[in-house]
Amino acid sequence: MDQDKDVLMMSRKEIKRYQVIRKVLDKQIKQKEVAEYFELSPRQVRRIVKRVREQGEQGVIHGLRGKSGNRKTVEGFKRKVLELYSKNYWDFGPTLATEKLLEREGLRVCDETLRIWLIKEGLRAHHKRRTPKERTRRERKDHLGQMVQMDGSHHDWLEGRGPKLVLMGYIDDATNRFSGRIFDHEGTMPAMASLKGYIKRYGLPGSIYLDKHSTYKTNKQQRYTDWPFRDEEELTQFGRACKQLGIELIFAHSPQAKGRIERVFKTLQDRLVKELRLSRACSLDEANYLLKAYLPVFNEKFEVSAKAKGDFHRSMDKRTQIDGILSIQTERFLRNDRTVLHKRQWYQILNKTRAQRVMVCEYLNGQMEIRYGKDRLSFKTIAAPTPKIEVKKPAKPRWINRKSTRGSWWHDGFKLKGSLTTK
Repeated sequence: MDQDKDVLMMSRKEIKRYQVIRKVLDKQIKQKEVAEYFELSPRQVRRIVKRVREQGEQGVIHGLRGKSGNRKTVEGFKRKVLELYSKNYWDFGPTLATEKLLEREGLRVCDETLRIWLIKEGLRAHHKRRTPKERTRRERKDHLGQMVQMDGSHHDWLEGRGPKLVLMGYIDDATNRFSGRIFDHEGTMPAMASLKGYIKRYGLPGSIYLDKHSTYKTNKQQRYTDWPFRDEEELTQFGRACKQLGIELIFAHSPQAKGRIERVFKTLQDRLVKELRLSRACSLDEANYLLKAYLPVFNEKFEVSAKAKGDFHRSMDKRTQIDGILSIQTERFLRNDRTVLHKRQWYQILNKTRAQRVMVCEYLNGQMEIRYGKDRLSFKTIAAPTPKIEVKKPAKPRWINRKSTRGSWWHDGFKLKGSLTTK
């Protein structure tokens, strides 16, 4: 109640309650009936009746209305939090900012409280959530390792402090467990290197769900698609390696189909970028060093439990040469002088062989081998052969069978003396 203007602020619910309680005081209805009507306990109704009898209309109004809450934040604490946010965490979301304020500054504040403060101070815009489009929901896989989603995220991870990098990531469909590594580009070698790191840590997954990037799928249009003239699908180097490892590749027709990996990239583009900024990483090696330490913390926060127990990851056979499988294998012709041309470089095979075709293998560590079947061939680098010099032969005389009235003959525009007899 405003004492100066004698104004009493009441809600519709309180007006209704006051009107009913007045009937109790006038002995028109009983307190037990009021308790059933308002779904209150008889004890609470007796309290309200007593307050209305003593205070009048003020008795139905909550006693703490217009007063500060018992857990109200001290204004100095609020100013300190907002100053630190403006100085160090100006582009952090409220949730991540509260985590960093507690971790680095020792200040505990609720994320929703900080969100309200930032909106009122104009440090953060209020965004309304868009109504999501209706799509068919695909349920998670039941077991760990049954399927992983893979993709590469092109982003300015170092915010101009270094080159633009690509995060090659894998997320388990059943548990959200994320694994990844940062490279300078997205291609066959980074894809194989990231898959090798995943296999060594967790094992062989049952299948990989990924997009139709040219690194993973040959997008050449097939001429024949119906049996019996159907073209055999040409595999990329990555597809061939996964086939040899027994990993099924499932290609998504849209980004929304593999939304789990897309959403985790959006989260990492917010959180990982800021972690790299706080650690002042400015190179590829520094970024990978921080990512390796950050992933356990990230997975502890966002990983979920699988529906069913059991790990579908398969262990590697000791006889399997994973380095040989995860390599770029190119078939080349072997010339009669046992030379091979590969990427504009000539190689001389030192072994005696009758092979017509050999396999050039480029490994992840930069080494190269030339194989014929299972045999490893010795070779050395040689200079390109000297091109043949074409010797121009003199042109043959061209006779023009044209006889003048005087009996002279012409050869390439020159008149010949005498006359020629032709049969």
